Amino acid sequence: MARPTTKIELIEAANQSFTQMWQLIDSMTEQQQKLSFNFGNQIGKETHWLRDENIKDVLIHLYEWHLLLLNWLAANRQGTQQPFLPQPYNWRTYPKLNVQFKEAHQATSLETAKILLEESHQQVISALKPFSDIELFEKQYFKWTGSSNLGSYFISATSSHYQWAIKKIKLHLKTLA
Repeated sequence: MARPTTKIELIEAANQSFTQMWQLIDSMTEQQQKLSFNFGNQIGKETHWLRDENIKDVLIHLYEWHLLLLNWLAANRQGTQQPFLPQPYNWRTYPKLNVQFKEAHQATSLETAKILLEESHQQVISALKPFSDIELFEKQYFKWTGSSNLGSYFISATSSHYQWAIKKIKLHLKTLA
C-alpha cells in the first residue's frame, strides 16, 4: 500500500488497514484471541516483540497511541504548545512509555480493549476530517508538527500502526496452526 498523500487516501488507508486487522482477529475463536503469544525465535529485535504478550496488549497499544495523537492535536489546536510525547518521554525513550501503557491496562479485558480501540479509531478519523490536504501534507504547515507534517502523525497512528499490528496477529495465527 502506497503512503497516503491526500486526506481521502489517508482515510481509506486507515479504514482499510483497520478492517483488515479486525478480520484477522474475527477469524480466531475467542479462546485463540486470548492466548498468549508464543513467537519463540521468530521475533525481531524490537522491544515490542517481548513487550506485547497477547492481542489485548496490541489493541491497548494502538488505543493509547490514538489518545496521544488526539490529546496532542487538541492541545495544539487550542493554542497550548505541547510535544507529541508526554514528559519525561522523547523519541529515544518512548519504549518506556509503551511499557507504561501496557502496565496501566493489566486489568483491562480483551472485550474492553476492543471497544476502546474501535471508539478511538472513529475519534481519530473524525479529528482528521476537518483538515485540508495542504494542512495535512505540507511540511511545517503547523509549527507544532516540527519538521514533519500533520498527515505523518495520522498515518503513524493509524494505517502504519495497524499494519504493525497485522504483522503480529498474523504471526500469532501462524504459531497457532
